[in-house]
Amino acid sequence: MAQQRTKIKELLSNGTEGKTYTIKGWVRTKRENKNVAFIALNDGSTIKNIQVVADPAKTSEEVLRKITTGAALAIEGTLVASQGQGQSVELQAHSIQVLGEADPEKYPLQPKKHSLEFLREIAHLRMRTNTFGAVFRMRHAMAYAVHKFFHEKGFVNLHTPIITGSDAEGAGEMFRVTTLDLDKLPRTEEGKVNFKEDFFEKETNLTVSGQLEGELGALALGEIYTFGPTFRAENSNTSRHLAEFWMIEPEMAFVELEGNMDLAEEMLKYLIRYALDNCTDDLEFLDARAAEEEKNKPQVERNELGLIERLRFILDNDFERLSYTEAIEILKNSKPNKKKKFNYLIEEWGADLQSEHERYLVEKHFKKPVILFDYPAAIKAFYMRRNEDNKTVRAMDILFPGIGEIVGGSQREERYEELKERAAAIDIHEEDLWWYLETRKFGTAPHSGFGLGFERLMLFVTGMTNIRDVIPFPRFPGNAEF
Repeated sequence: MAQQRTKIKELLSNGTEGKTYTIKGWVRTKRENKNVAFIALNDGSTIKNIQVVADPAKTSEEVLRKITTGAALAIEGTLVASQGQGQSVELQAHSIQVLGEADPEKYPLQPKKHSLEFLREIAHLRMRTNTFGAVFRMRHAMAYAVHKFFHEKGFVNLHTPIITGSDAEGAGEMFRVTTLDLDKLPRTEEGKVNFKEDFFEKETNLTVSGQLEGELGALALGEIYTFGPTFRAENSNTSRHLAEFWMIEPEMAFVELEGNMDLAEEMLKYLIRYALDNCTDDLEFLDARAAEEEKNKPQVERNELGLIERLRFILDNDFERLSYTEAIEILKNSKPNKKKKFNYLIEEWGADLQSEHERYLVEKHFKKPVILFDYPAAIKAFYMRRNEDNKTVRAMDILFPGIGEIVGGSQREERYEELKERAAAIDIHEEDLWWYLETRKFGTAPHSGFGLGFERLMLFVTGMTNIRDVIPFPRFPGNAEF
């Protein structure tokens, strides 16, 4: 079997009938009788299987016995028109080699429906299922599309540090990085941990965002983006939280809030168009899967649109733009608020909007994606530029159906004194961020940026409902397996 391997995706799309091919993959199912064996083989290149037809008279009994669900095979055969339903071509096997057996008594992915909870427990194998094969092929496609979009726009990809001495959000929920012996911690005279003895000679953490360093890049290179892992030590077990996740964070010099909103809308539409144009097979499978899941939800929680319809909904609509103040008025006067149907009632200006409010604006009121801007300064980060009213900042959030906020960003505070004052107000010490503040002294300029949580995007484009199912090996409280 010296012939070069052909991927199943290539074979199904460009294979020539009558030609001999070698394929390699894992068995999904095997059906046999005394005259013929049908093997469904998948190699991960596509959601589709190739049907292999084997003649028991030409294949040893020992080999046929080892062909069970999960086994890895190398097969040489001739591509022929299929006589059966469900496929246009099949492979008539000449020779079959078992590369790796899968004991049917122990292999956990037998051909039946498995719950997502069960599959999370076997994350080392779950990518072999149709659902997760589709999800992670789409994750690759979306990552490629992100880089393609920014490259075409002339942005520079900047690698910002994963280990940091600053807390970009001022949230304080960070993972500590240390080489200190936890059983023999060095202490200062005051009895505190002496980080001077640590590797970096100061307290360091895993980053929550590449934004602050990204701004430094934008103020030199013009337009940059980061795409890397970020970490939050938030003890949350919801379907929307991970301890380790990936963020896309562009930063642009000489761009104010309006241009920031324009770029974010353009990027989201580009990514969704790329998915629709390039991930047809996986999207159709995930669309059907999501429709089945919807049937099990209470009527009130069901999505009115199917997965592919939701993606087209984004492309077919200009995003509605309105201020936080206008949104609060709409929500205050809405039926669910007046009838006390919201879990968090909107009573006054300054409330922090919840997912239920964001989804109401998108799905019920405007029936299109929404960009909210000019939020109260009190509920937003210190680095956002304050408006002339001294109450609001030039922040913006993009809200999507079914998911709520998908992008958050702002025009950054470029004025030195104002930024210094905002940082001090939330107890960020000047010596910790001297380098960030200093960029406001030397050639400061208006600049803006935003963050798109990659897993949030993946939830939207795949129709999955738990964020742990769109990252290969999820990290959350109590779980760092695999």
